[in-house]
Amino acid sequence: MTSSKIIAIVLLVVGITVLLVSALADIVGLGSDPNVFGYRQVAGSVAGAIVVVVGALLYWRASRQA
Repeated sequence: MTSSKIIAIVLLVVGITVLLVSALADIVGLGSDPNVFGYRQVAGSVAGAIVVVVGALLYWRASRQA
């Protein structure tokens, strides 16, 4: 496995983790108010989604070059 694929997989895992933790913060007990999807949750969800997309693009690009 090439290093670019490993980096892509790490980005995918980290992005998915950040996305899930941010989106489920109130359920897990990290959020302040379970009735409100706060700005930190929005920011974390967006950041996680961006990292997932970047990781997926890198993985796709590495797969095409192999």
